[in-house]
Amino acid sequence: MILKDYNSNGKWAVEAVQARYANYVANIGIAQPLQLIPREHVQGEARWIFPIMDAVIEGIKTGDLACSRIGVEFIEEDQFFAFGANLKARTARALRQSTLPQDLVVRIRARIVNMLRNGNTPREFREYIKLLRRVGFSELWPKIEVSSAHSNKHTAHYYNYLRAVHQHLPSVVSPKK
Repeated sequence: MILKDYNSNGKWAVEAVQARYANYVANIGIAQPLQLIPREHVQGEARWIFPIMDAVIEGIKTGDLACSRIGVEFIEEDQFFAFGANLKARTARALRQSTLPQDLVVRIRARIVNMLRNGNTPREFREYIKLLRRVGFSELWPKIEVSSAHSNKHTAHYYNYLRAVHQHLPSVVSPKK
């Protein structure tokens, strides 16, 4: 049988993610934990095991705080993953639609602001900026304004967007209904 496992090794292996999830569930006291199991597909002699992050993202969408913690760890990670840009964008989108505790908000802000300051704007960064807007960044604006790498056209684009949001410009603020 041909096996294609799209999960990483080490911290992001299926067993490692499941163990961290179980630890978070125990610490938080979640009464009904999810079963984080990667999706599999078998066709003939081939078997594909898809990233466990798909299950984590679904958990974030249901409001599972342990999954949200793993999701924040995932967007903090610089390592490359199979389907990484897509998974990270979907993780940021799910986090944006969740209610997050303050400690996760602080970590999200720090990660995204540091990426912007360093000119690190990968494909999924568009969703990261939307997440940053959702969790708020006003108190970090002076830090962003002073140190952003404006020479990179992508970084300048995101900086200009955040400046417009910070200044409540009509181009980015939806009208009151």
